[in-house]
Amino acid sequence: MNYCDKIKYTIYQTEKNEFPLMVEALLNQIAETDTVVRLAFFGTPADNEQYITRHDIIKSSIRERFGDKMPAISYVSQPPLNAPLILEVHSYHAGKEDTVLYKRIDEFSYVLIEKYRGTYYFAGGFQSDIINNTIAKQSIEVFEKINCLLEKERFPVNSIIRQWNYIEQITACEEEDQNYQSFNNARSDFYATTAWENGYPAATGIGTNLGGVLIDFDAVLFTSPHSYATSLDNKLQIAAHAYSGKVLARAQKQKATPKFERAKRMTFGDKKLIYISGTAAIRGEESLKGVGLQRQLQITMENIYELIGETPPVMLRVYLKNKEDYEESRQLMDAYKLDIPISYMWADVCREELLIEIEGIAIGY
Repeated sequence: MNYCDKIKYTIYQTEKNEFPLMVEALLNQIAETDTVVRLAFFGTPADNEQYITRHDIIKSSIRERFGDKMPAISYVSQPPLNAPLILEVHSYHAGKEDTVLYKRIDEFSYVLIEKYRGTYYFAGGFQSDIINNTIAKQSIEVFEKINCLLEKERFPVNSIIRQWNYIEQITACEEEDQNYQSFNNARSDFYATTAWENGYPAATGIGTNLGGVLIDFDAVLFTSPHSYATSLDNKLQIAAHAYSGKVLARAQKQKATPKFERAKRMTFGDKKLIYISGTAAIRGEESLKGVGLQRQLQITMENIYELIGETPPVMLRVYLKNKEDYEESRQLMDAYKLDIPISYMWADVCREELLIEIEGIAIGY
């Protein structure tokens, strides 16, 4: 069995209850036999003080459940629209040929899987020590922490293959700079420390209502010529890292482009896994404005299928700017008859005019 046969993505939901009981209910749905590499919770704290308290509850509950086999953990302050609290689980069916290493550095837990065709690195929950700092300062600090963890395991920066970037109040401005632009500037500086011959990571840059800057990532070092990564472009869109200045947000000084690819494909012999970046109704580099949710969703899904072709998606996240659009978007997505786990979040998209953004993972031949 290769990597594609062993990795699994599941979304769990729970009924409304006291927060510790909801966390427990979600964790209890995970099979005891699963080798869990990532747990991402999505919820709705009232303020950053409650966010920190609830994050501590999550980590304590996971520690009690998993002991010294702690997966990568993140708590994303995005209101789920199809449950009060959602848990996304990335797990792996480890065999005799696999070595699974659970590690910690400071407050971060992470997982390494050593396999005959590569080593796979799952890490997350990277945040600033002061989540009320400016987004610019937080972004710099978070990337410094990521760099330390990569160096510890001797993974180069360009081994990052998928990155999730959660940014509090992503379209708001601080000191006359838009938060997303401030983040992009810091990411660009961090990525400039290495060459990216195989393209940048797949990525999502999405808003949260609280929690400051939060980053999760997957990285990989391939050790076989039969396993490799490839960047995927969408002929209907300009690559995000090639955007012109006219579509970038305002900034006082630096105005870096978003450094990510539309998708990243990992090939393992005759099978492939595709990380689908956050995708929206953009053609060329311009947003489709004033066309409504249905048309934006249609164009978004067309962009996704342009990337993955016949490879079937196995999981999707749908981000909605307006929570009132949930029922319509769910019905529109149901029409695709995908029969896969889909979560729906209320979140600001990186451009004010965009009503929806969708990301996901596809696996197939």
